Amino acid sequence: MRLSAFRFKARKLADGGVRTGADVLKLLALGAQAVLVGRPLVVGAVGGGAEGVALLLDAMRAELTAAMILTGTADASHVDPSILRR
Repeated sequence: MRLSAFRFKARKLADGGVRTGADVLKLLALGAQAVLVGRPLVVGAVGGGAEGVALLLDAMRAELTAAMILTGTADASHVDPSILRR
């Protein structure tokens, strides 16, 4: 049986090198439908437990919001690739 025989929708997830909310916006502009954040959360957990993770996520959310404002992006689910400089 060939893979093309299956009808499914694949999601595009981005992972690796994500450190800031601006990184999240860049990956969304490159076509990711979701961005995975691993290492920063581990660092937050080791450094401060649940509070450290919450603090890190709040900071990343604020950075993402600031990057969206600076690029004129109103919705994280519709990021225009033109915000990236080539």
